[in-house]
Amino acid sequence: MALSKFLDLKLDLTFKKIFGTKKNKNILIHFLNDILGFTEVNTIQELEFLSTIMDPEIASDKQSIIDVLCRDSSGSRYVIEMQLVRDRGFEKRAKLYAAKAYSRQADKSGQYIDLKKIFFIAVSNCNFFPEEVNYISTHNIRDIKTNGHYLKDFQFVFIELPKFTKNRVEQLESTVERWYFFFKYAEDTTEKDLKKIAKKAPIIKLTYDELDKFSRNEKDLIAYEERVMGLQKEEAILEYKLDLAIEKGKREGMAKGIEEGRKEGRKESREKSKRKAKIAAAKNLLKAGISINIIAETIGLSVDEIKKLHEMEVN
Repeated sequence: MALSKFLDLKLDLTFKKIFGTKKNKNILIHFLNDILGFTEVNTIQELEFLSTIMDPEIASDKQSIIDVLCRDSSGSRYVIEMQLVRDRGFEKRAKLYAAKAYSRQADKSGQYIDLKKIFFIAVSNCNFFPEEVNYISTHNIRDIKTNGHYLKDFQFVFIELPKFTKNRVEQLESTVERWYFFFKYAEDTTEKDLKKIAKKAPIIKLTYDELDKFSRNEKDLIAYEERVMGLQKEEAILEYKLDLAIEKGKREGMAKGIEEGRKEGRKESREKSKRKAKIAAAKNLLKAGISINIIAETIGLSVDEIKKLHEMEVN
């Protein structure tokens, strides 16, 4: 029997309930130590939760509120985000969140010597980087020529769950991989699998238990269901806007292509006119922010052709 079958851990509401509450502080500490590779004297021993509102002036805007923000006993701060769907501006928002968490430390005296390190950690249900980048990647500021790490106060860790391909408990080789498995397959984990995980990583078994408790609380379930319906509504609106953009791009692109074909004279073949129309449509869709893969499927040009068009438009 699958556990927590009504819940999706990748939903921000569920994620914050498991990792962003004081009663589950021990779970968050273990997660951070495991993901960041902290051992022995470097391990996090204590955490303090901080306000997740990054900009009080626009606190009503969901983009100004992060999932989890905390501080360890040394003063280092940790921004943790669960990203359910692809957000075109998320990489920039990650840097903004880290910068805001860093600037919050400055006092009115203007003394910056004691500003502590910021760790930004994103667990994502979508990919941000090319396939050659591993499912967990660490990014920091380095000198272009020497690759030296001299500006040490920012570290970004991205966990891209779609790239994690191990889907059976027997394949997992470390606690870190068990964390990835938990995030990606919590809803489908069986009792048998859970027993195997418990033997190797008791803290993750405890995390499963907390996820299961969430599903048994009526108030939490109502909030969860409302959040799911809200996301479904947003997705439906986005799909509708995408359909409109594609249809508009087709109409405008075809019309523009046909007009340009006429201007260049009757000598041009119908096939060339069609191609010009497709190219014009593709350019319109690129300007509208539609992904290359969707344009390729819709217009009938290859992905490589559209990538070249995109490069030409950018340059």
